[in-house]
Amino acid sequence: MAEGKIIKALSGFYYVKNREDGEIYQCRGRGVFRKRKITPLVGDHVEFQKENGREGYILDIGERKNELVRPPIANVDQAVLVFSAKEPAFSTLLLDRFLVPIEKNLIRPLILITKCDLLGADEKEKLLETLAVYRQIGYPVILSSAKAGEGADALLSALKGKITVFCGQSGVGKTSILNRLDPALGLKTNEISTHLGRGKHTTRHVELLPVGGGLVADTPGFSSLDFAGVEFTELGAYFPEISEKSAGCKFRGCLHENEPHCAVKAALAEGEIASFRYSHYIQFLQEIKNRKPRY
Repeated sequence: MAEGKIIKALSGFYYVKNREDGEIYQCRGRGVFRKRKITPLVGDHVEFQKENGREGYILDIGERKNELVRPPIANVDQAVLVFSAKEPAFSTLLLDRFLVPIEKNLIRPLILITKCDLLGADEKEKLLETLAVYRQIGYPVILSSAKAGEGADALLSALKGKITVFCGQSGVGKTSILNRLDPALGLKTNEISTHLGRGKHTTRHVELLPVGGGLVADTPGFSSLDFAGVEFTELGAYFPEISEKSAGCKFRGCLHENEPHCAVKAALAEGEIASFRYSHYIQFLQEIKNRKPRY
């Protein structure tokens, strides 16, 4: 019996990196997982039985500290949320949509803004003002430009020793960034589809790639996220600045909508909470309240 980590899942096979010798074994999952309705995920720590040279069977899956549905991956340390400054335009609404499930899964977010070289001086100043809000909340932000090579060193040092998932809109340059960080990867990129105004999905499966002394999941881009598994009563916990101020609310379970003596609304009026962040919170709250129950 050996121990290792699943670094790739493809067509029913799980590619396990042996902890002892670093070799990769092509494994199948035992039937017991299907009976227990457990699917092995990329990032899982597993016990496996070697058979026939480089093949084997996964026998047991270690406890997960977190797991994501899209992309299907476990034990993620941080998420690099990749957004372009332009083409497609930067969207705080979409960024906040990504941040909610990242916060829920206790994953450290890192905001990476690409294509900064496309901005004029006024546009850049406006973007920096918006990003200052996220920095003040405590989110690290890196500005990058693939053409100028800006931001590459800061990003590489952030990857060291961590399992990192890259996510964000299609067409923002996730694959280009990874190729720039490590040209040996040779990942496929597609030019942005100008007709659709968004990128084609260039990534088909989840795989952990060694980059910058850590492991990076190159994952499919997706342009919208639902809030599956997030209850409206807990949404405020995933907005750190709202969570912090809510301790001062008079009523326990305050949703910061129309309740009296709400410390969050008071902080909003004082400019201590950005109005666009609060507006997104209210929008997501209504969305979760209005979603159809799943049976």
